[in-house]
Amino acid sequence: MTVAAVIVAGGKGVRMEHHLRKQYVMLGDRPILSHTLGVFTACDLVHKIIVVIPKGDAGYCKTDVLPHVKNAGKVTMVAGGEERQDSVYFGLKAVEDTDGIVLIHDGVRPFVRMDLIKALIEGAEKEGACIPGAPAFDTLKKVNRFGMIEETAEREGLYLAQTPQAFQYSLIIKAHDAAKNEDFPGTDDASLAERLGFPVRLIQGCPDNIKITTKEDLKLANAILFSRLG
Repeated sequence: MTVAAVIVAGGKGVRMEHHLRKQYVMLGDRPILSHTLGVFTACDLVHKIIVVIPKGDAGYCKTDVLPHVKNAGKVTMVAGGEERQDSVYFGLKAVEDTDGIVLIHDGVRPFVRMDLIKALIEGAEKEGACIPGAPAFDTLKKVNRFGMIEETAEREGLYLAQTPQAFQYSLIIKAHDAAKNEDFPGTDDASLAERLGFPVRLIQGCPDNIKITTKEDLKLANAILFSRLG
C-alpha cells in the first residue's frame, strides 16, 4: 500500500504579522515548514510528500526550506490556490497512486508525532477516513453577531480537529470533487467526506500538535521545541 502526504503550506500568514509567510518563519534554526516536512520525510510509512506552496515560491523553498530537510528527494512542490481547499485539491491531483492512502496536513503543525501518523494510516486503511482530535476542555459559548451569548454548548463529545487527516484516496478525491462541483466550502477535509455520508473515525490527537498562526503560537512553539531538545 502506497501512502502519500499532502502538506498544505499556501497561506499568507496575515495574523502572524511578519514579513515572511508564516510557514517560512524561523522556529529554532530552521523554517517552520522545514520542521514539518522533516517529520514526514523521516517516516518510512510515507512514500511521497507533496508540499503545496504559493505560486512563485518554489525558488525560495529550494534555497531556504528544503536544504534543512533530510531525504528531501521525497518532496514534490505544487502551486496552491486562493483558498486552502483549492490547495488541497491541487495536492491531491498530484498524487500518482490513486489506490493508496493520503494524509492531509497543515504545513504549520511541525510537532506531529510518528506514532500518530502510523495510527492514522491504520485507521484510514480500516475505516476509510481517520482524523486526530483533542477534547474540548474549556466551556463553549455560542454568541450572536452582537457578541451576546445565546447558549452554553455541552462539552461532552466535542473535539477540536487536528491534522494530519488520513483517507483512502478514492474517498477523499470524490469528496473534494463533489465540493468543487457544488461550490461547497468545508471547514476541514473530513467535513467534505462527512457531507457525502462517509464514516470518519476520530482518534486521540497530541496536545502539542499545535497550529502556528500567531505570534503567541510561535512563542509556545519555541517552548515546545526547547522542551523536546531537552
